[in-house]
Amino acid sequence: MTVRVFVQHAVGVEPLPKPADFQTWAEAAIVDDTEVELVVRIVDRAESAQLNQTYRGKSGPTNVLSFPFDPPPQLGSRLLGDIVICASVVADEARIQAKDPRSHWAHMLIHGILHLRGYEHETERDAVEMETHEIKIMTALGFANPYQ
Repeated sequence: MTVRVFVQHAVGVEPLPKPADFQTWAEAAIVDDTEVELVVRIVDRAESAQLNQTYRGKSGPTNVLSFPFDPPPQLGSRLLGDIVICASVVADEARIQAKDPRSHWAHMLIHGILHLRGYEHETERDAVEMETHEIKIMTALGFANPYQ
C-alpha cells in the first residue's frame, strides 16, 4: 500500500502537525488501497467559511471539509480527494474540549478521510458506523476515543 499525502499550508498558524504526522494518520485510515493520493489543505477561518458556504450552504468556518474526487475510469487517477482543515477552529475546539491538540488534528484528518471513503453521519446508524471506524483508527494510533 502506498499513500501519498500532499500538505498545503495556506495559513501560518503554529503549531501545526508535521507532514509526517499527516502521512502516518492517513496510512492508518487507508488500509485497503494499493496506491492513493490525498491533498490536505490547512486554511484560515475566511477560506473555511467561504468553502463551507459555497459547497455546503452553511455559514461560518468549520473544522474539516472533504471533497471526494471521482474520476472517469479512463483517467486512472489515484487521487482520493481533498481535505480542508481550518487550523484555528481545530485549535479552538481542542482547547474548549480539553483535548490534546495533536489528537484532535489526527481525528479531523481521519474523519475527513472517512468522508472521502463514503462514510457519513447524517443518520444515527451511519454516525455509529463512522464513529466506530474513527475510534478504531484513533486507538490503533495510540490516541484516546475522540467521542469521550
